[in-house]
Amino acid sequence: MSKVKLRLDKTCLNCNHVVDQRYCPNCGQENTLSRKSFHHIFIHFFEDLTHYDNAFWRTIIYLFFKPAALTKAYMSGKRLSFLAPIRLYIFISFVTFLLISLFPDHPEEVVLEPTAIKEQVVIPTIDSLHIEEKSVDGLTKVGLLSQQNNDTIKKILKQTTSIIKIDSTPTTDSVIKKEVADFGYKSLTELDSIQKHGSAEVKVSDTEYWFLRKWLAVKQENTNEEIVEKFTNSFAYNLPKLLFMYMPVFALVLWLFHDKKKWFYFDSGIFTLHYFSFLLLLILTLFFIDKLLPLFGKSPAVEWIHFTLRTVGIFWMIYYFFPAHRRFYGEKFLVSLFKSSIIILINLIAITLILILFALYTYSNIH
Repeated sequence: MSKVKLRLDKTCLNCNHVVDQRYCPNCGQENTLSRKSFHHIFIHFFEDLTHYDNAFWRTIIYLFFKPAALTKAYMSGKRLSFLAPIRLYIFISFVTFLLISLFPDHPEEVVLEPTAIKEQVVIPTIDSLHIEEKSVDGLTKVGLLSQQNNDTIKKILKQTTSIIKIDSTPTTDSVIKKEVADFGYKSLTELDSIQKHGSAEVKVSDTEYWFLRKWLAVKQENTNEEIVEKFTNSFAYNLPKLLFMYMPVFALVLWLFHDKKKWFYFDSGIFTLHYFSFLLLLILTLFFIDKLLPLFGKSPAVEWIHFTLRTVGIFWMIYYFFPAHRRFYGEKFLVSLFKSSIIILINLIAITLILILFALYTYSNIH
């Protein structure tokens, strides 16, 4: 690691203790200049990450490949050899959601030129039909369509215009869009009128009324794509907070299933921090696999590698908790398997309910 020039003053800037060597014997701070160049900060950061005995890489390896080994090492007192659990979780959480936000996943849209749209959708009209002149009883009449054919044309027109909405703006960005669902109500005014003056059969409950009114208000101000984008962005923005707030609940469930005299809530909290850090790290890994492998083409070999890595990653995500739980709490295989299964089931139910409430909260805040 590069050495920074020491200060001539032997007084520690942190505690005012006399510093005879490079590090203060009282607080441990390095007696170097406090103002450093950006080049030094960048090099120092790179050296910290790549140094062979750095705690960061040792922590990542233990976390990813050795279930519960990191937690057991930390609980046994090996604190300086690894990153602190809360620092590890905050760092991985920040990096995961930052990098995922830099690679938004937008659904592909079929963009058609205005002329192409005209070729795609051909709507028959009366004027465009071939009308043939016929002579009947010496009188020249325009060959009119029979009533049956006329009804058929009207039916085609009605069905076609109700299914497809064409953006008539003469730009190259014109696209064929599907109508956003309106649940049978055309506007807020119609919904309010039915709810106020309609019969009991057509009125809806207060909860349904709130939902429909919110939906129609959002629909009037946003397109279908904007609604999906706003919901996704809001959900992704608040998801780290949700996971962080749920960790105490996960730790509580763990603590309730084990001997309270032997295991403190603190122990289950450390296990939870490491487990959630592992989940975020694996999610980030799978995300990069999905983004990077398609760059090598769509050959069968690449697709097979992609499928294999995703399968292994998902299996490791599901399986990881079982050996981690058994190794950390030191229980017999069948006992640990039973407890692990119950703990996972309880948390899945709780997370599902929380996600539903969170989705409703996110939906209620869309403008």
